Amino acid sequence: MSLSKCFKAYDVRAVYPEPLNEAGAWKVGYASAGYLLGEAAQGGITGASARTIVVGHDMRKSSPSLSNALVRGLCDAGADVVHVGKVDTPFTYFAVNHLACAGAIMVTASHNPAQYNGFKVSKHHAKPVGQDTGLGAIKVVTETLDPTTAKKHGGSVRVMDLWEAYSAHLMQFVDPALVRGEKRMKIVVDASNGMAGTMLPKVFAQVRGLEIEQLNFDNSTGEFLHEPNPLVEANLKQLQDAVPASGAAAGFCFDGDADRCAAVDERGLTVGCDILLAWMVQVLLRTKKGASVVYDLRSSRSVPEIIRECGGTPVESRVGHVFMKAKLAESRSVIGGELSGHFYFEDMFGADSGARAFAAVITALTHATKPLSQLLAPCVRYIQSGEINFENEDKLGALAKLKSSYPNAKTHELDGLSIDAGEWWANIRMSNTEPLLRLNLEARDKATVDRMVAKLEPILGHRVAH
Repeated sequence: MSLSKCFKAYDVRAVYPEPLNEAGAWKVGYASAGYLLGEAAQGGITGASARTIVVGHDMRKSSPSLSNALVRGLCDAGADVVHVGKVDTPFTYFAVNHLACAGAIMVTASHNPAQYNGFKVSKHHAKPVGQDTGLGAIKVVTETLDPTTAKKHGGSVRVMDLWEAYSAHLMQFVDPALVRGEKRMKIVVDASNGMAGTMLPKVFAQVRGLEIEQLNFDNSTGEFLHEPNPLVEANLKQLQDAVPASGAAAGFCFDGDADRCAAVDERGLTVGCDILLAWMVQVLLRTKKGASVVYDLRSSRSVPEIIRECGGTPVESRVGHVFMKAKLAESRSVIGGELSGHFYFEDMFGADSGARAFAAVITALTHATKPLSQLLAPCVRYIQSGEINFENEDKLGALAKLKSSYPNAKTHELDGLSIDAGEWWANIRMSNTEPLLRLNLEARDKATVDRMVAKLEPILGHRVAH
C-alpha cells in the first residue's frame, strides 16, 4: 500500500511501519512545509513566525521516530521547527497561536489501536487542514516527491517547553474557589493510557480543591488497557464502576490524544455529548448573552431548543472538525459540540480541546447544589436511537428512496439526509470510507423510536451489530 492510501478526510493515518513509516513521514513534512508556509504568507503572517511550524507527538512507540523524520522533512523544505515534545493535540493548537506560527503538525493516531499512527495538520491560527482544505494538495506533492533529488534548504529546530503557558491559559477557565481549595470536588478520570495522563497532572495539579482518582494514567509503554475511544460504551466500564464506588461527583474519559472528552454522572451512567453541550450552554450563555452556539446536526432537538431558550442562536453544522471549526469561525460562536466528544471553544482559538471541556464541566459543578444527573435531567427531553449503522452498497439510492417515502416530511441535505416527519425526526449520513449508512433517530417516546427504526431498516439495508 502506498503513502497515498494513508491520507484520510481529516488527517494522515495508518498502521506503522507499513504503510506508514519514517520515509513517508519525511515526505509529509516536506510537502506540508511548502503548503503551510505559502498559506501563512497569504494569511498575513510575517517575520520569523511565518517560516515556523510547531511539531508535537503523542505517547505511541512509533511517535518519536516518526516525529524526527517529519521534522527533517520540514527543515529540508526550508521551514524552521519548534518541537514541543510529548503533548496532547490541543496543546499544538495553543502553541501555533501562542507563537503566531505558520502551522502545526501533531504526530498521533488519536483513538486508533496502538499499531496505528498518523499526522494531524493545522495551519496558522490552528485552522484545520482536511482533504478539501489543503490535505489533498499535500498528498499530491508526496506522490512525486523523491528525497534523493529534492532541494534541501536546512531549516532550524528549537525544542521548547510551553507547559507553563498552556497551563496558565487553561487556568483562566477553572473556578478560582476550586483552584484555591475553598471549594472541594472529587472526580474520576480515565486517561485511556493516552496524553491526558501527561496533560492532567501538568495542568490541573495546581487546582487544590480537585481530587482526581486516576485510571490508566500511565502512558509510558504506548499500549492501551482498553481502546482509547470514549464513544465505545465498553471502554467506559472501568470508569462507570469507579465513579459510584468512590462517591465522585462525575467521571471523565479522554481519547488517545486528549482532544475528546466524554463524561459519566455520579451514578456512573454515560452522558450524551449533545446533552453535555446543552447543559454547558446554559452556563456559558449567562455571561455571553445572545451568543451563537454550533451543534452537530445529529444532536438531540433539545440542543437548539435550549440554546434559544437561553437567548442564544443555534447554528447547525455538518459532522467533522473541519466543518465544525469553519462554522464556529463564520458564526463567531462561543462554543460548539459534536456527538463524538469534540467540544470547540472560541477562547481556545476556535479549536477542540478535551482539557477546556473538562475545565468547563468542573467549574459548572463547583457551585452546583444538585448532583450532575439532576442538573442534566431537564436537557433530556426526547428518546434517541443512538447511532445505528446499516450496510448498503447503494447509499445514494437508499437516501433517495427514503426521501420519496415521506413526501410530506421536512427535509434538508446539509450532511446526508435530515428528515422531520413531525412525530419523529432523523439524520442519515453516508460513511466516507465504507458501504455504510448511519442513522440517528429521535422521537418523544421509545415506542415511536423502535417502530420507526424497524420501519426504516428495509430501506437502509442490513443492520450492523455493535
